[in-house]
Amino acid sequence: MKGIVWLASYPKSGNTWFRAFIANLTSESGTPVNINALHTGSMASARVPFDDIAGVEASDLTAEEIDRVRPAVYRTLAEEAEETEYQKVHDAYTLNPDGCPLFPSDATAGAIYFLRNPLDVAVSYAHHSHCDVDVAINWMSQEHLMCGNPKRLHEQLRQRLLTWSGHVLSWVDQQEFPVCVVRYEDMHLDTEATFARASRFAGLPEAPSRIRQAIRFSSFEELRRQEGEDGFKEKMPLAESFFRRGQVGSWRDSLSDAQAARLVADHGEVMRRFGYLDHCGNPVF
Repeated sequence: MKGIVWLASYPKSGNTWFRAFIANLTSESGTPVNINALHTGSMASARVPFDDIAGVEASDLTAEEIDRVRPAVYRTLAEEAEETEYQKVHDAYTLNPDGCPLFPSDATAGAIYFLRNPLDVAVSYAHHSHCDVDVAINWMSQEHLMCGNPKRLHEQLRQRLLTWSGHVLSWVDQQEFPVCVVRYEDMHLDTEATFARASRFAGLPEAPSRIRQAIRFSSFEELRRQEGEDGFKEKMPLAESFFRRGQVGSWRDSLSDAQAARLVADHGEVMRRFGYLDHCGNPVF
């Protein structure tokens, strides 16, 4: 498979877990890969690779100029890659003012979109960002930016997230390249089949024994153990940990009835489409 496979998700939806799985699936070692050495490609918004490929420092450009250059950076990356490139993405799938997609189809082999119940996302996102849950819920209902403060030089470029619902639909409904939708809940509840399906889509090894080992080596317990011993470089500075609980339905003991109701009101249409609400409008997970 030639080109980039985007590992796309709204924050805290299983993207990093799958990257750990890829690292272990493609490793020749008989031990788990170190979480601080996940050689599965960089993050699409990483500043240093942009500077290296673009030949100009992002700090010398406006955010709008950076967005116009990013598609060319990805084309160069895809052309120079000797094998499939996997890129973590939190940006929504958007078009630049000139009508060109931020993620060009001619550099793309496909995308895996990791989808998680927004009720659980709100709790995990608040923990990750060291903010109140109501703040995270507000973010999820509005178009907002990650790393968008112009007064700071972030390690990542600015990322447009849209609303939670808008983010989901921007990726799964675009028609430029194929998308494999992977629900976080299925990663937990139907683990081997879900990871095997995603591996097949991404052109990764499909041998059941290798998949089972990679699942074991990238289990949430293993990831949390490693973070406890050595830390994790992707953890936000103020967050207690990156790998917190990793459970399905943990929102039930963390959200108030009013908070859950607001999330359903804001995102019910997309939740229903992907099986997060039953026919009566009640949460499934």
